Amino acid sequence: MNMLVLVKGAGDLASGVAHRLHRCGFPVAMTEIAQPTVVRRPVSFAEAVFDGRHEVEGVFARVVGGLPEVKTTLERGEIPVLIDPGAASALRLQPLVLVDAIIAKYNTGTRITDAPLVIGLGPGFIAGVDVHAAVETRRGHNLGRVILDGGAEPNTGIPGPIAGYGLERLINAPEDGVFEPCVAIGILVKAGETLGQVGGCLVQTPIDGVLRGLIRGGVPVYRGQKMGDVDPRGRVEYCYTISDKARAIAGGVLETILMLRRASPLIRRSDNAIA
Repeated sequence: MNMLVLVKGAGDLASGVAHRLHRCGFPVAMTEIAQPTVVRRPVSFAEAVFDGRHEVEGVFARVVGGLPEVKTTLERGEIPVLIDPGAASALRLQPLVLVDAIIAKYNTGTRITDAPLVIGLGPGFIAGVDVHAAVETRRGHNLGRVILDGGAEPNTGIPGPIAGYGLERLINAPEDGVFEPCVAIGILVKAGETLGQVGGCLVQTPIDGVLRGLIRGGVPVYRGQKMGDVDPRGRVEYCYTISDKARAIAGGVLETILMLRRASPLIRRSDNAIA
């Protein structure tokens, strides 16, 4: 309990980080918003917000009602998920490490003083200014790289290619409204196939492949919002396993914790308010 890691966000990349740290023996807690808009739901601990409990590759997360439940959930061997936008309440746990894994492409309020070690994933963080270290999230040669000076590559708005497809594989909301799906994640789809509707407008798949991610039905969306993605590789099992990208980023976070914990006496402290 003296090495608590708090992860802001519980989407697929955040969940990949939490999963690895949990398996390495770190106590991990996560925060989420009341209506998560995650796309790769089978591999996102954010699903616990809706279902109460969710499993990703043998690791379970459970939504908790407040800070007193965090310790008991950790003792049960599960990851507690707090509905706590901004993590204002969760920071009272005095985590040893804070990982901002919201992937908002900008800093939504994380400060370098929030914990002895603060790590930001992706663009929007400057190592040495608002975080101690940043981890590269853009696909390519530097994916998962630990950055101790400066920031990650800027957001281009273009996702990294998979089998040659970038923007083409994304499914975006055609209109503001509530998403009403008519299919499920994991099915094989053809370009132009209807997946559901938003505000009376049809949502259709852009390319052939497997429907790897799709936002939960009943969740409000805005026009242009990413609602899902199609994997052109057509491997159904990829829908239910942590991605190569998430694993690379998780490796960068683990490297940062071990490297900076060894270098800093402050991060090696043995006291923690939750103990």
